[in-house]
Amino acid sequence: MSETPGFPAGAAGPGPPAEGELTARARELDKADPLAAVRGRFVLDAPPDETSGGAAVYLDGNSLGALPRAVPDRLADVIAREWGELRIRSWSESGWWTAPERIGDKIAPLIGAGPGRVVVGDSTSVNIFKAVVGGVRMAGKGCTEILVDATTFPTDGYIARSAARMTGLAVRPVEPARIADEVTERTALALVNHVDYRTGRLNDLPGITHALHSAGALAVWDLCHSAGALPVGLDAHHVDLAVGCTYKYLNGGPGSPAYLYIRESLQDRFESPLPGWNSHADPFAMDPDHTPADGIARGRVGTPDILSLLALEAALEAWDGVSIEAVRTKSLALTDFFLECVQACVPPGRVRSLTPSAHERRGSQVSLACAPALGSSFGQGEIPVAGQVMDELIRRGVVGDFRPPDVLRFGFTPLYTSFADAERAARVLGEVLRALPEVSSGDGG
Repeated sequence: MSETPGFPAGAAGPGPPAEGELTARARELDKADPLAAVRGRFVLDAPPDETSGGAAVYLDGNSLGALPRAVPDRLADVIAREWGELRIRSWSESGWWTAPERIGDKIAPLIGAGPGRVVVGDSTSVNIFKAVVGGVRMAGKGCTEILVDATTFPTDGYIARSAARMTGLAVRPVEPARIADEVTERTALALVNHVDYRTGRLNDLPGITHALHSAGALAVWDLCHSAGALPVGLDAHHVDLAVGCTYKYLNGGPGSPAYLYIRESLQDRFESPLPGWNSHADPFAMDPDHTPADGIARGRVGTPDILSLLALEAALEAWDGVSIEAVRTKSLALTDFFLECVQACVPPGRVRSLTPSAHERRGSQVSLACAPALGSSFGQGEIPVAGQVMDELIRRGVVGDFRPPDVLRFGFTPLYTSFADAERAARVLGEVLRALPEVSSGDGG
């Protein structure tokens, strides 16, 4: 396992350290953590102690981020004063109208984008549709296909196939590592996930983007599992279009609005398939003909979801003074340490990491394939599956999630996840798996 800069090295020796040593190591790592104080910006359970029995360890920020402390008071003010007292005046006096671009500019540094290149609003699915159809409309003549990440989150595939039917193109699923070999002059664009949601594998954004451009195709990236967890570098790598949600590592809240990135040099060519009144050059002219706004505003559609937008804006205050590079350093250290703890605490053959060990191929989650057992002590059937194991972990205070049929997922949000969290999660996982009967084979499932 590679040592991560900024944190103490792993324990030396031929075998894994004892569990007591891991607990002590976790304390050392937390003391050395330059982001440790940021944890206090979130609403979390109190840390476990000898009398409490242990508070919950939250490792599901790759599905829903924890609540930033700035959000409740901000929303209370929005509801009571901006909506309750100012009412419609808040569109101008409270900055509601400019919120999609203003908040986009707050997200932009976290994904390596300059000002005026990100707009916030609508769902991830809607933004994928805008990006794919808009990208096809910008593609060269003679294009006949859209490439789609064959391991993609299902919605991306659904949207791509719908967009292809509307535009008369075909969809061709391709493994991300094969895109450079499979792209042709007939390819309009490729829609690729930056991090695989199931395994935590980090795909090669610079290399794939370059390969697509070399063939004359556009690159459309889904950043849902990378934004807020690692550097993305959209401008530096000349990405054409990108979308992402804000309720995972950006901690914007359940159903918080997504965002759309359009490369600056493409903005005057971008033709949205959803030309709403908010993307009109003169929205209040109520012109029956749509004239798209200049710049990133043409990525808007309808009236913004103000309550969710402003909750997200407050949530992003948790990033004040935090660099995405520091977050990446801690993310790698956390996932390294968790994998080390799993090796030490979990009986051999019960889990197998699906997440690459190489730092350059890893996102900010660890996915473990869970081997089936011969029986269950949890009263949930003869052959417990990963979902039942995760249910037991949650019952014991370790919150992750699972993906059928056998994947346990643990998301590490460096802004608030501690090394003590990682050590406790692995220890409890070991306890749960040791309580099960022996597996029939030791291949890890």
